[in-house]
Amino acid sequence: MTVIASPASYLSGLASGRRPRRQLVDGIDVRYAWVYATSSRNVFARLLSFLAFTATSLVEAVRVRGVDVVWGTSPPIFQAAAAYVVARLRRRPFCLEIRDLWPAFLVDAGLLRNKVPVKLAEWLEKRLYLGANHIIVNSPGFIQHIQARGARSEKITLVSNGVDASTFPEGVSGGAIRTEWGLEEGIFVAMYTGAHGLVNDLETLLNAAALLQDRQNVRVVLVGEGRERIRLMEKAKAMGLSNVLFIGPQPKARMPEVLAAADVCVAILKPVPMFRTVYPNKVFDYMAARKPTVLAIDGVIRQVIEEAEGGVFVAPGDAGALAQAIRNYVDDPGLCGQQGRNARAHVVAHFDRTRQAEELERVFAGLTSYERLTKL
Repeated sequence: MTVIASPASYLSGLASGRRPRRQLVDGIDVRYAWVYATSSRNVFARLLSFLAFTATSLVEAVRVRGVDVVWGTSPPIFQAAAAYVVARLRRRPFCLEIRDLWPAFLVDAGLLRNKVPVKLAEWLEKRLYLGANHIIVNSPGFIQHIQARGARSEKITLVSNGVDASTFPEGVSGGAIRTEWGLEEGIFVAMYTGAHGLVNDLETLLNAAALLQDRQNVRVVLVGEGRERIRLMEKAKAMGLSNVLFIGPQPKARMPEVLAAADVCVAILKPVPMFRTVYPNKVFDYMAARKPTVLAIDGVIRQVIEEAEGGVFVAPGDAGALAQAIRNYVDDPGLCGQQGRNARAHVVAHFDRTRQAEELERVFAGLTSYERLTKL
């Protein structure tokens, strides 16, 4: 396995100057292609960054020898286009992985309005669907959208988002984290972890925190990084939210302790219709960590939480409903424990990454078998 990656963080947009050009990570050859790194929230600055990586990643990828399958992942859609070109140049099967629906998400969220780039992106999207030898989606909500753009159902495989549940063993304590972050004994913690971006609707979470200020024992903790983080911190300060705590991004290995410090966890996105199709990774982490999810996202992920009885759904964009859901958990600690156990059992049974890896391997094995047959 060889991975062509960007040296820039997708959260901050900035590159680490300490990263080598190439390194071995768990037996995987990771090669870093140059990218125009920018922390700007401007759509065109980010587009320039994406296009730069498309070009440099293509150059880096054609240097790789002994390729059996080319695997392109989107978003951003341009890097999948680079993988498609590499596959055609090398005459190898092309596997397209869709993690979010571009450009549909950008258009629906109001982040991309100019008709010219929208039309170009939609043309590229359809070309990739039709040109791929196989398509992997990480949410069942994506399948109908892709089929409507001409992809045959038999070449689409669901390998859903999930979690390695073994990384969240029973008995992990969040006590050290609580002490470090000044969360005294008896404090009820509602925690959000992940990107602080334009679509994450964390303003609604801040508005919910404002409604919870009468509960002296409640803290809303936001863990992570993103282009909106500084603005959100300034907004919380302007609102006088003494019950909100911002914590920077944490290493993946520390997440079991971080989530153990929470009583409930929050997953939230803007009330955009296309977001009904997503399986957010953070929800599966919450479930594996035995935490109930306060879910302000409708659609397919709501079905998961409700089938698991592992949390509660609230209407996206409704700060009052979000605050009330947190109040209900504060008033019923036993509900937190029961729904947390339900969530853990469900995610282990249905969304374990070991089984998902086996499914992914079957897809790649099928593509290499197809290549051998076409050469006979």
